[in-house]
Amino acid sequence: MAQKKSDPNYKVIAENRRARFDYAIERDIECGIVLEGSEVKSLREGGGNIAESYAAVEDGELWLVNSYIPPYAQAKSFKHEERRRRKLLVSRKEMADLWNATQRKGMTLVPMVMYFNHRGMAKIKLGVAKGKKNVDKRETQAKRDWSRQKQRLLKDNR
Repeated sequence: MAQKKSDPNYKVIAENRRARFDYAIERDIECGIVLEGSEVKSLREGGGNIAESYAAVEDGELWLVNSYIPPYAQAKSFKHEERRRRKLLVSRKEMADLWNATQRKGMTLVPMVMYFNHRGMAKIKLGVAKGKKNVDKRETQAKRDWSRQKQRLLKDNR
């Protein structure tokens, strides 16, 4: 059986690790991002942060707000703003579903992962989520701790 080669173009740029802890993710959706040239080059160098960012549907368009892409050092005259609003690309049907989820159902659009796909295009995975209460967070932490302890016990009994 041939061993699967890892794709050289696929690369995770930024990950929001607290998203699954702070929110109950119901489903996720892949979106394209409208970027400038210096932003893409900066992301290819490994910069970027989506920890404090969120997505919002405004005037029939989807926007990524408060994401950080560091300035590209070699861009002299065509620099970009680090924290500008970036447009996200989704189909009309998905846009309607996202608007419905955020406006009617009280959900939030949380960026989970920003990456380059197998074709080298910058993408972002949004989670349609509902905020967790502190009780839910403690419950999640307790389940995680118990599963770790279970694994340790099984390992020791071998």
